[in-house]
Amino acid sequence: MQCAGSARSAAILARMADRSTHAAPAIRLEGLSKRFPKGDTLAVSAINLDVHEGEFFSLLGPSGSGKTTTLRMIAGFEAPTAGTVYLHGEDVTGLPPFDRDVNTVFQDYALFPHMSVAENISYGLEVRKVPVAERAVRIDDALRMVRLEGFGDRRPAELSGGQRQRVALARALVNRPRVLLLDEPLGALDLKLREEMQIELKAIQQQVGITFIYVTHDQEEALTMSDRIAVFNRGTIEQVGTPADIYEHPATAFVAGFVGTSNLLTGDAARAVLGREGTYTVRPEKIRLAEPSEAATGEEHSALGSVRSVVYLGPDTRYIITLDVGGELVVTEQNLRTSSMEALAAQGRAVRLIWRREHVLAVADDPHGR
Repeated sequence: MQCAGSARSAAILARMADRSTHAAPAIRLEGLSKRFPKGDTLAVSAINLDVHEGEFFSLLGPSGSGKTTTLRMIAGFEAPTAGTVYLHGEDVTGLPPFDRDVNTVFQDYALFPHMSVAENISYGLEVRKVPVAERAVRIDDALRMVRLEGFGDRRPAELSGGQRQRVALARALVNRPRVLLLDEPLGALDLKLREEMQIELKAIQQQVGITFIYVTHDQEEALTMSDRIAVFNRGTIEQVGTPADIYEHPATAFVAGFVGTSNLLTGDAARAVLGREGTYTVRPEKIRLAEPSEAATGEEHSALGSVRSVVYLGPDTRYIITLDVGGELVVTEQNLRTSSMEALAAQGRAVRLIWRREHVLAVADDPHGR
């Protein structure tokens, strides 16, 4: 699986590099900043970013990190305090939303309740004065694309949450924008439906070939759907890379903790376990639990501790280990042969944690010096 993931990442990077040498990026942000007068809040701080043609690109970060404000500046709903927004090489910083070749899908779908599905999808075409005959063809195409054939006469209130989400997507795609902006469009759906729609959204994006810019705070969602991800924190971008890069090689302590489970060794713990100063991370699934008497090999690190807490998750169990040298590490193990009772019985047990040396990564505490 690692080889397949590495090959996919290499192919994506090669494709991105090829695009970047032959055409302007679909979106380029240069020194983009946004300061809100109320409270003198700097929401976005001088970010630079290129998004390539046909890419599924996610802006990932916690609430208040600047990702949605960045999306709104790309859309034209917010004017930047400083910096420039380019769409396909054209400076659109001063253009209103309707003069930008982008469409936006919102979390609340923003459907007109008094209109049918077909009328909702047709609205943007009417505004653009698309002829009636062409409108009908494009509405049918959009409904087919999102698998809602035969739903044109229904009202939004007669649809499920997933179906309303698809109507919002069809309404955005029917105008054939070059860039589609999606602001947490799956946030209102339950977990199972959200997971199904992640797969469908990615399939639709690959089918139409449009550049998608997707805002989310859900790490698994970003890892599942994206060609590349920009991780936002406190108005800046901490790291840009493929899902495998972001997860396997986090550049900062924040990225290591936000994308996946935070496992940091620093201070006395780093000196005692690793024999060196700094801040380091190791992913929970890379660590195995062993008996305290088991010795590590020369290619491994190990640490003694005790199981403070056990969280049984069905397919996996998460163990929180208090280290004898201070600090805690989280270990995740698949329940291949372990029942819930066996897993929970480990609480309080003395253990040795063992992991390979190459799975320890040095990370920056705060690259922006905040």
